[in-house]
Amino acid sequence: MVKARGFTYMTVLFIVAIIATGLALTGEVWQTSTMREREAELLFVGNQYRRAIQGYYLNGPQRQYPRSLEDLVKDPRQPGTVRYLRRIYPDPITDKDFVLVKAPDGGILGVQSESEAAPIKQANFKLRDRTFEGAQKYSDWKFIFQPAAAKPGATAKPGATPNPAAPPTPGQPPAQPLGK
Repeated sequence: MVKARGFTYMTVLFIVAIIATGLALTGEVWQTSTMREREAELLFVGNQYRRAIQGYYLNGPQRQYPRSLEDLVKDPRQPGTVRYLRRIYPDPITDKDFVLVKAPDGGILGVQSESEAAPIKQANFKLRDRTFEGAQKYSDWKFIFQPAAAKPGATAKPGATPNPAAPPTPGQPPAQPLGK
């Protein structure tokens, strides 16, 4: 009878160990899934900012970058309400504000995450995000807009300005305000 109790006790311990291992694996899968979703949201939101900055730059009376993110929600240069973003989005990875990437003139060239965590996605990015391949941390993902003439290696005639009627550069969606 004493042997039967020991066997039952060992069986219960074994079952508890299996359940604990299963819960640990489930938690790890859930955490990875959550990070993949946040990463996909970061790519979406970051590209919304890039597209909004592009629209602001190309559709204003003069070519300039926005001075604040609020300028993307309501363009102060226009007499009516012109929106390039519906609202200011937080960084999905940190749930804080994005870090601003500044242009030499003080305007906003783009946004980036503050997170120092290693990204899960390392390859197979869309063409517009190809510079993110092999990045060591999310803060290396910089969602910036630069006119074609200002990109490194690009040549332009002196004094030339980008043509908004020209097709967008590869990887850049066409600039359109969200409405008036």
